Amino acid sequence: AWYYVNTEQLMNQLVALLVVDIVTMAGFSQNLVYNPTADAKADIQKAVAQAKAEGKNVFIQIGGNWCPWCMRFHALSDSTPAIKEVLTKNYVVVKVNYSKENKNEATLAQLDFPQRFGFPVFVILNSEGKRIHTQNSSYLEQGKGYSVEKIVDFLKGWTPAAIDPMSYE
Repeated sequence: AWYYVNTEQLMNQLVALLVVDIVTMAGFSQNLVYNPTADAKADIQKAVAQAKAEGKNVFIQIGGNWCPWCMRFHALSDSTPAIKEVLTKNYVVVKVNYSKENKNEATLAQLDFPQRFGFPVFVILNSEGKRIHTQNSSYLEQGKGYSVEKIVDFLKGWTPAAIDPMSYE
């Protein structure tokens, strides 16, 4: 059997598919949690300056878009009012990428190699930029996800007020 192929129609369909793919990829790249091209050192310096001005600490979330647990943590912290409230009131948040495109090795070395705990991993700096805690995220897990209660307790334990010696007099 012979088939008639309308090349103009076929080309129009291919162009339409290509446009859909481009739009989909552009939308995906704009929704990346971790930016492989970001200047992690500059982002952290900016966050420390903001934290100092606002009386907060810096919460550094290190991970990659390739990491399912990183995406789970982001989705949960972004959609859970209890977590968002503690973060917003007490921290300036910075997301640092770790991927084959950009491992941010120099920045992670300055943070005392938090990647040794896997991903995501969280580092808390005080408003002077001094690392005061590194958190292995597996301790915040429960079942097949994260525990909101464990995350909130962890975040509350490292707020500026919680680590202020004057709070305990």
